[in-house]
Amino acid sequence: MRPTPRLSSQAPYPTTRFRRTRASAALRDLTQENRLSVKDLIWPIFVREGEGVEEPIPSMPGVNRLSVDRAVEAAKMAQGLGIPAICIFPYTGMEARTEDCALAWSPDNISNRAIRAIKAAVPELAIMTDIALDPYNINGHDGYVVGGEIVNDETVEALVKMAIAQADAGADILGPSDMMDGRIGAMRDALEAAGHRNVTILSYSAKYASAFYGPFRDAVGASAALAGGDKKTYQMNPGNSDEALRLVERDLSEGADMVMVKPGMPYLDMCRRVKDAFGVPTYAYQVSGEYAMIRGAGDNGWIDLEKAMMESLLAFKRAGCDGVLTYFAPAAARLLGGV
Repeated sequence: MRPTPRLSSQAPYPTTRFRRTRASAALRDLTQENRLSVKDLIWPIFVREGEGVEEPIPSMPGVNRLSVDRAVEAAKMAQGLGIPAICIFPYTGMEARTEDCALAWSPDNISNRAIRAIKAAVPELAIMTDIALDPYNINGHDGYVVGGEIVNDETVEALVKMAIAQADAGADILGPSDMMDGRIGAMRDALEAAGHRNVTILSYSAKYASAFYGPFRDAVGASAALAGGDKKTYQMNPGNSDEALRLVERDLSEGADMVMVKPGMPYLDMCRRVKDAFGVPTYAYQVSGEYAMIRGAGDNGWIDLEKAMMESLLAFKRAGCDGVLTYFAPAAARLLGGV
């Protein structure tokens, strides 16, 4: 029989025992510092041409490209689960891409048609959009390519036209993800002039040149167009953090209402720094590569998918985020009490 451990007479019992507040589920609930809510979730969806289409994305198991009619059904489901917002990303084939990217601001492009259809069916659901040229650019870049250079000011002019077209279609939140200099101020001025004073800008202020975007580029059809190129001249160096604060400060001064850190989990330190420095609505994007890793490991039984998913989302709240864009949104909403 093993002897009962005894404390040395010289060692007093600890006055503070952290295990006391972990002793039961009730005590753990009472002392939990951060909580995830379905109201913290924004669900990114991909839309494409066609009717009745749900096209699987191989590098993102469980995620599909949806035709507009199916996107409307997805939006109704999101509302039913209590998810407050969706974010629309378009898939365009190479045959629809051009160097002038004119489809990007067409009122009849797939994104703008989806905005109008979803707003008509589910008016209370907030619709966020993406503003960047890569889904429409024959070169796969977020901006115009001239002589091998991604040009800034000419791109901003195009992005402003995108912003107005999306606002005209009924978007509630514009998400400039392009990382061109000066685009927030230009968009805000144009929105005010066009009477869209209440349209919100959620700026991708701290968007890093990350290896975690690969599956997303497959989803929007940009991988082949980019053809091995990179976006390092306009997206942030992963080794930098002070620069991110300067970018956030600039975007806020130009009229951004909310700011984004992207990717998410590899940059939780930046979420915390941004929130502490500015105290503004701060979001993170749990990007496609993060989703694919968790989902792939879960599907293979290497981790508990539900627990890992929820733990990863809670980490954003702990890091100071007010919400997160995540492909897990419907699954997480169900676990959080959705129907």
